[in-house]
Amino acid sequence: MLTLKNLYPSFIKNRGTRFKAFLALGLVCFFWGTTWIASKEGVRHMPALQLAGIRQLTGGILYIAFFMSKGRVWPRGKEWRPILILSFLNFMLSNALSTWGVKYISAGLGSIIGATFPLWMVVIGLFSNKKSMPAKAIMGFILGFAGICVIFYEHLYDFLNAGFLLGILLSLAATWSWAFGTIYTKQHAKSFNPYFSFGLQMVISGIIILAICEPTNISIPLKNIPWQSWASIAYLVIFSSVISFVAYLYALQHLSAEQTSIYAYINPVVAVSFGAMLFGEKLTVFIALGGIITLLGVYLINHSLKGHRIEKEIARV
Repeated sequence: MLTLKNLYPSFIKNRGTRFKAFLALGLVCFFWGTTWIASKEGVRHMPALQLAGIRQLTGGILYIAFFMSKGRVWPRGKEWRPILILSFLNFMLSNALSTWGVKYISAGLGSIIGATFPLWMVVIGLFSNKKSMPAKAIMGFILGFAGICVIFYEHLYDFLNAGFLLGILLSLAATWSWAFGTIYTKQHAKSFNPYFSFGLQMVISGIIILAICEPTNISIPLKNIPWQSWASIAYLVIFSSVISFVAYLYALQHLSAEQTSIYAYINPVVAVSFGAMLFGEKLTVFIALGGIITLLGVYLINHSLKGHRIEKEIARV
């Protein structure tokens, strides 16, 4: 079982488990929120897919090395099937496309779109199940969609910009892929180790993405990658992947799922705030109000998941 033992200073060691769990959750809220900022900075100086590939490959190797040191057994035979599928959904599509998307849109906007994946899980459930969805989930979807409309109200003319439109489409596709990946994980979680699998997914996806980048000329020589992008990659690997992941597991072990899920609402706030401070991204009334409405809708959907009603229905997809 993963813990944060020996990773925090002595004054924290003397505190109770609950304090440490909330501290770990705070790290997740901050670092996963700044993931969008680091990605935005990195793709300003190099191809987005190449950055995603290097990040995934490096982070995946670290995960695999850790779990191998703990004596984890490698998957065999049919156990590779869900790993390969999730590698495609979670990383080759979701992570890579969201990284590519922030090349054309703000980090804050990308983070808000990324937080809406529970909305699309409701849509999938509506079109794939005979049983009706809980009223709270439907209300959450309506609120979330309304919030998105508010956010994009002042961006209507921006849709005439091909780059902005591409960024939105890439970010939406990444969110849909994550929703399908979440559903697939719920279906097949018992057939593989989800944590060791996470590293394997990253390595597989990283290798494939970099293999695609090379012959298609959407990469630059490693020696030409500027220090800003290398710093972004290092931050994404060390803080957004490794440290945040360990902190998330610790929080999940010692706090309720509902308490832990608060990171999903704070991440966009962190991304929007830092995007405004570091990149001068506009923080308007429409973005703030629309973001609050959207996250409220996401909260209602997540709250309806508490009884596992939607999971049971979606699991039949």
